[in-house]
Amino acid sequence: MRILLISSAFNSLTQRVYAELGDRGHRVAVELALEEGSFGQAVYRHRPDLVIAPMLRTAIPEEVWSAHTCLIVHPGPVGDRGPSSLDRAITDGEQRWGVTVLQASGVMDAGDVWAFAECVLPPAGKSDVYRSEVSDAALTAVLLAVERFASGSFVPRPQSSGRSRPYLAQPERRIDWAADDTSTVLCKLRAADSQPGVLDDLLGGEWFLHGGHPEDDLRGLPGELVATRTGAVCRGTVDGAVWIPELRPRRRPGGPATFKLPAVQALGSRLPDVPEVPVPLRLPDGRRTWSDVRYREEGSVGLLQFSFPGGAMSTDHCRRLLSAYRFACSRPTGVLVLGGTRDFFSNGIHLNVIEAAADPAAESWANINAMDDLVEAVLRTTDRITVSALGGNASAGGVMLALAADEVWCREGVVLNPHYRLMGLYGSEFWTYSLPRRVGARQAARLLERALPVSAAAAERMGLIDRVVPAGPSEFAGEILRLAARLAALPALASRIADKKAASAAVQLVAHRERELARMRRNFFDPDEPYHALRSAFVRKVEPTGTPGHLLASGGPDLTSSRA
Repeated sequence: MRILLISSAFNSLTQRVYAELGDRGHRVAVELALEEGSFGQAVYRHRPDLVIAPMLRTAIPEEVWSAHTCLIVHPGPVGDRGPSSLDRAITDGEQRWGVTVLQASGVMDAGDVWAFAECVLPPAGKSDVYRSEVSDAALTAVLLAVERFASGSFVPRPQSSGRSRPYLAQPERRIDWAADDTSTVLCKLRAADSQPGVLDDLLGGEWFLHGGHPEDDLRGLPGELVATRTGAVCRGTVDGAVWIPELRPRRRPGGPATFKLPAVQALGSRLPDVPEVPVPLRLPDGRRTWSDVRYREEGSVGLLQFSFPGGAMSTDHCRRLLSAYRFACSRPTGVLVLGGTRDFFSNGIHLNVIEAAADPAAESWANINAMDDLVEAVLRTTDRITVSALGGNASAGGVMLALAADEVWCREGVVLNPHYRLMGLYGSEFWTYSLPRRVGARQAARLLERALPVSAAAAERMGLIDRVVPAGPSEFAGEILRLAARLAALPALASRIADKKAASAAVQLVAHRERELARMRRNFFDPDEPYHALRSAFVRKVEPTGTPGHLLASGGPDLTSSRA
């Protein structure tokens, strides 16, 4: 079937729908809805059998939906209407939610229902839930709707009633630090993560707060900054405290677009003299506090868990994770798991931190070298088996970090983007070794050139990853521990480690790193290279003027399993 995806952005859900429909043999095209009149032109160009809108901020015009079946993916249950469905659900503390696929009509979100799938809403940020539970439910509902459409006999069900709720604006999101308890503060912060953030007054400025995590020990006056930790700030509430990892200054009228940064970096000289309160790498049982890197052991399995906002890894993130990795390698374990948490595994270097640097080229160079140091440490580990466990999406250098391990396990629903060229980069992180080693030189070149998302199932078929783990987002960590324990108990583990150590002597990692960095240095320091302009546009969320060429030329994901 020819399916056209119309979306306001090629976001995580659109990428997943694109990849998984392609896996099932459909010819999938993508058009971004960026300007008035683009809907009709897109439909005329592609002449699809079916139009699906995974994420749309504007209404489909009548001349399109009256002539073609157009299905809208709405992140809410049947009858829920409005642009802030998921935001309001999290703000209100809903524990169960769902995704509805409905037919476009003259009233927003009021069309006939083609499919619905239920999901839970865990205590997590909106962006995390959107990429996890909501994405799973959306994919289930989309596949069911496509199957029903293909049958030619299904009659969609009209909505008997509806609840239309307005956009959740900043006055409603506002935190009353003198009255809101910790639970309320967390709901408001989580409902605005990662966009639009919660607007707040802090230290004489206006800031959007991004992210929120509970703190069980530190205390302070409501709204007061009481501590910092690896870039995050801790603020007191009426009955406790919360950690806020990132801040974004409010844009001044006529000024340039602003972007998120680690809270301590964003505040800069405004930050008062508050203590830096570290937390042990091995957190005691029962603690409820924020940490972006943690280590624990279960028998002969070590688990090094990390979770950085947006999956971006700054120079500091990479160096701290490398230090933690070296500690993990000092422990007497046979299997070491990297990741295993919800949401993003890694998206590579931290473009926002680089954009804010006094010398972005120099910071890019420091960041990529710190990333390479981390990846090289994983590649040179010969005394145990390493496993990358991806509970969420990964892209660019984050994919290559995962490939450095002996085995790569992905939760079903994960989407991988193993490419760099859309940011004007050649790429590093030893991709010239790790990627061809897994999929062959020809397929590696194709992945890099096409610059398109790959589903976990397709990645397994082509040998990019080793295992797809059928688990929900909240069950993934437990399933990973079970699988890793089974791996550690295999009688052949010792001989496998010995074989790995013997084979490592023949690998010329230094040569791969030097060749990659020579090209990356040119990307960073040559003024004629496009990287800096592309990075700035990405960080400041400059909308493209049209559908990017790599999407127009894709014709749908048709990656083969060949390693030739």
